[in-house]
Amino acid sequence: MMAGGDLILTVLAARLTADIQSQVDALVVQFGLQVKSTQRLADASLSEEAIDCTEHRLVGEADVEAVRNAARVLSETLGVDIVLQADTRDHFQPRLVCFDMDSTLIKAEVIDELARRHGVGDEVAEVTERAMRGELDFKASFRERMSKLAGLDESVLAEIAEELPLMEGVERLMVNLKRLGYRTAILSGGFTYFARYLQQKLGFDEIHANELVIENGTVTGAVSEPIVDAERKAELLETIARRGGLSLEQTIAVGDGANDLKMLAKAGMGIAFRAKPMVRAQARQALSISGLDGVLYLLGYSQHDLTP
Repeated sequence: MMAGGDLILTVLAARLTADIQSQVDALVVQFGLQVKSTQRLADASLSEEAIDCTEHRLVGEADVEAVRNAARVLSETLGVDIVLQADTRDHFQPRLVCFDMDSTLIKAEVIDELARRHGVGDEVAEVTERAMRGELDFKASFRERMSKLAGLDESVLAEIAEELPLMEGVERLMVNLKRLGYRTAILSGGFTYFARYLQQKLGFDEIHANELVIENGTVTGAVSEPIVDAERKAELLETIARRGGLSLEQTIAVGDGANDLKMLAKAGMGIAFRAKPMVRAQARQALSISGLDGVLYLLGYSQHDLTP
């Protein structure tokens, strides 16, 4: 679809070389766009910043999907993040950021960790694989995996929570989002037990996840309804926004899996973070190289605006 109006092209790399910049310039020219302004948002040589970032504001008529696809291919070729978005900053100020949890806020899939501790790791991984192949939907696969956790001792949950490896950049991201006045939420197909742990550690305003049913100190394997699946995540994002008097254009969603796609599509900015190729291809924005704090640069903040 041909679209006029302004665009923002953000480039993030461990080091922005002249070659990377020239290839980005060529991409802009290829689609008949003009650079209105360029701003350096992060310079790794000037601080302890682990990434360089530039933001180009573009004007012109272009097939936005074609530009986005070309940018994704170039991103993968160069090993950098090249992110395209409509320039709506003069019209909408984002205020709500919703996150998936497993493999987004943390570098783990909690249900797999629980299964390993319970001696059913391979069985649960096999169900997960069937779901990824499309043989089971999320709810069916979730119920089947949960059933295999029956009898797991509750004490294991606390042990795993204490060991959760945080995603790079999440602490800096959350400190700054809170300081800048954003509302934050976890929308997870994982478990409230672990989402609550992250809420207390990092300061999320609200959490929505699945409840582990525990009786007499052990996991029963039962599932509390409603299960937080793709549709539920998208509904929750909209509900939280409306409750806060926000439009969908003022929302941001961040996730890595197929279960996040509907949420990413509904949000004003939908960021696939270190995502599966299929998810990255369908999302409008994607970050694969930067840490989670790269989200701050997509919002237009520079390193000088941010708490380290």
